[in-house]
Amino acid sequence: MSGVTSGKGPKALEQFDIAGRSALVTGAASGIGLAYAETMAEAGARVTLTDVDGAAAEREAARLRDEGYAVRAAQLDVSDRTRTTQVFDEHEAAYGGLDIAFANAGLGLGPGFWNPNGHRDPNGQVDTYDPAMWDKIIAINLTGAYNTMRDAARLMKKGGKGGSIIATSSNAAVICEAIVPMPYMPSKAGVSHMVRHLALELGQYQIRVNAILPGPFVTNIADGSLKDPVVRKAWDESTLMGRIAETYQIKPLALYLASDASSYVTGAQMMIDGGMGLGKFG
Repeated sequence: MSGVTSGKGPKALEQFDIAGRSALVTGAASGIGLAYAETMAEAGARVTLTDVDGAAAEREAARLRDEGYAVRAAQLDVSDRTRTTQVFDEHEAAYGGLDIAFANAGLGLGPGFWNPNGHRDPNGQVDTYDPAMWDKIIAINLTGAYNTMRDAARLMKKGGKGGSIIATSSNAAVICEAIVPMPYMPSKAGVSHMVRHLALELGQYQIRVNAILPGPFVTNIADGSLKDPVVRKAWDESTLMGRIAETYQIKPLALYLASDASSYVTGAQMMIDGGMGLGKFG
């Protein structure tokens, strides 16, 4: 019968509406972070783009403002806890609170122990990998995510309306990838477990905490190595679909988790990797 719905509440598409809400995205000057920021702006949210490259963040924010969106930018190294708090407070002052936060900033440095050409990399072994790169990856990917989610929770609890925190983990939190620098995997596994813990802690405040676990996307992470044809071929062949993803393909998932469409979802680990985590056959 036309017009009859099951149960009470808004229609499905209405639940994706985030118009008028405010969102902060870290690592937003390029790649997946920029896709998140674009999605929030396109859906009507007021957005702060943050990135360690402040000029690049401002450049993208200016482009989005020219397209008619409410967007601002801030320079942020998420490993700097004091600066992170300052940037969140500036966001609150500009937009009157915080509804959505993406803990996205991350990096991968150096080689894995296996080279895409099919041999061991002498610089990627556990006893040869530069410990300084371990320290930097953990500082940005794990401690930076903690700093971001810490301040997001602080502002959302203060606002009293709940909110959505989304962290970018990785399918590397679940599977081992020989051509990925080793510290990247424990850093992302830590992010995934922190998301589950914070979902447990913050549920009573109606703050949802979820993780997106991307597989290989064309971004600047790992110094943009996915743009190398040899590396690209190795990653293409690692997925069930025979191709790696473009960042626009993550936008619908970002909107789902940011909006009321996922109002009963928290602590989730949302894999988006073309089936890579399932393994290969044949």
